[in-house]
Amino acid sequence: MANGFNLAIAGATGAVGAELIKLLEEGDLPVKSLKFLASAKSAGKELKFRGESLAVEELKQDSFSGVDLAFFSAGAGTSREFVPAAVKQGAIVVDNSSAFRMDPDVPLVIPEINPDDVRAHRGKIAVPNCTTIVALMALYPLHKAFKVNRVVAASYQAVSGAGAKAIAELKSQTEAYLTGQPLKQSVFPHPIAFNVLPQVDIFLESGYTKEEEKFRNESRKIMHHPTFRASITCVRVPVFRSHSVALSAEFARPVSVDQARDVLAKAPGIDLVDDPGRSEYPMPLTCSGKKECAVGRLRIDWAFENGLAFWSCGDQLLKGAALNALQIAELVLR
Repeated sequence: MANGFNLAIAGATGAVGAELIKLLEEGDLPVKSLKFLASAKSAGKELKFRGESLAVEELKQDSFSGVDLAFFSAGAGTSREFVPAAVKQGAIVVDNSSAFRMDPDVPLVIPEINPDDVRAHRGKIAVPNCTTIVALMALYPLHKAFKVNRVVAASYQAVSGAGAKAIAELKSQTEAYLTGQPLKQSVFPHPIAFNVLPQVDIFLESGYTKEEEKFRNESRKIMHHPTFRASITCVRVPVFRSHSVALSAEFARPVSVDQARDVLAKAPGIDLVDDPGRSEYPMPLTCSGKKECAVGRLRIDWAFENGLAFWSCGDQLLKGAALNALQIAELVLR
């Protein structure tokens, strides 16, 4: 490996870890060494990076000696247990879990939106929830132009957001349904094949789910907009990859569809796909594997004054997780 930075990936054998490895392999961030870390059951497994086979090591408290930056994609519990040790050993941590997102001392960053926030890091930087990222990539450029007051939204979230077992469950249930066999579930509370579940994560006393609460709180922090109001229903759909979000936004200033299209066409990380006459709009099948989020179905929202309705779609494993983490790392290291 060429001279560069010493990196580590905690959760290297997971879905987000695999995407990070691909992005690092394809990108131009100089990597001197790359350490793969995972649970004890994955230790010894070999993963390839730039032509080399590297053995996965068990994640331990002393795994980060000499590491410049560590990516964590192994869940909130793992992050709470091991991130402090990584920081203490001198590593900067970019964490994909929910563990530190709302910590006032930890920047919560989407590089296209609030890149300067990374300057305030104290060794930890958090990646927002994937649904928040897909929604704000479209909403924030409009907020800059017209100042958003509130949003009512619904998400349509792919099963891969719940991990490899969820993908396998959708596959097996689809096969069972088509052959007349009983549907078995373990990941979700109900069958997901040919179904829609208006529940992502656990329910809170408010009646909202934890995922829905994340959207409101994280959006306020990222946009530095403490009075932003949001109500969202997060829905799991039988799609393998890429989340979609339908948003109805009310702005402080008047907004037209042409003005909104002009703003979004110039926004970084956004593809404007909005030709209703040709049935062209963002879809999970066309967004999967792409680094940009796509926005379409722009129209005046009849329910709000200064309202705009639109549809945002993005690969939650890329921009919603691994790519956003890598962009943060590039900001910090460069």
